[in-house]
Amino acid sequence: MSQIPFDFDPRPALGGEDFLVAPSNAQAVKWVEMWPNWPRPVLVIVGLEGSGKTHLANVFLAQTGARLITPEDLKLGADKALDGQSAVVLEDIQGFVDAGLSDDLFHLYNLAVEDDKKILMTSNQAPARLSIALKDLSSRLNTATVAEILPPDDALLAALIVKQFSDRQLSVSQDVLDYMMTRMNRSFSGVRDLIKAVDTLALAEKRAITKPLVRRVLSL
Repeated sequence: MSQIPFDFDPRPALGGEDFLVAPSNAQAVKWVEMWPNWPRPVLVIVGLEGSGKTHLANVFLAQTGARLITPEDLKLGADKALDGQSAVVLEDIQGFVDAGLSDDLFHLYNLAVEDDKKILMTSNQAPARLSIALKDLSSRLNTATVAEILPPDDALLAALIVKQFSDRQLSVSQDVLDYMMTRMNRSFSGVRDLIKAVDTLALAEKRAITKPLVRRVLSL
């Protein structure tokens, strides 16, 4: 396997620390950067576990002064959740629905429209694929702007591996990187789990990160 060119923008997105902007997540980053000039009151960032949804949401919170709304917060009322805020963030829409808060979400959405406020939501699935019994809420969410974070391409996958090793004060050779890339679970969570397992074994055995060590981890 030849060396993979890192065709991505390593800049910190919106001042966020070490968020790697690549074709797979560029759309979501673009929409976050466009705040408050969104065409609709709600932006839903959709992506698999570990794709960076929470990272982007945290960057949005820091840059806009928005408030993070939890299910417990929303139980106190949509009016109170939005009071004094120009924008709010809700992580994991399905979690709010499963907590019995569909009516509250519907009210929150309507208030945002009426008061010209913005809501950033995250979800593992597109709104149309969520299990929402309240048709009014489902209809509202289907009108939201959706920004999908796609599975990582080779360049982003390699960059994520290097970054996560670097976060652990570790380095990896191109030879080992190439070996991992052709054999691992090629997903965001796959990168996280593999790097954690490799680091744990290398630390336990006080060994450098080599192809034989990675091979052992992959065979577990």
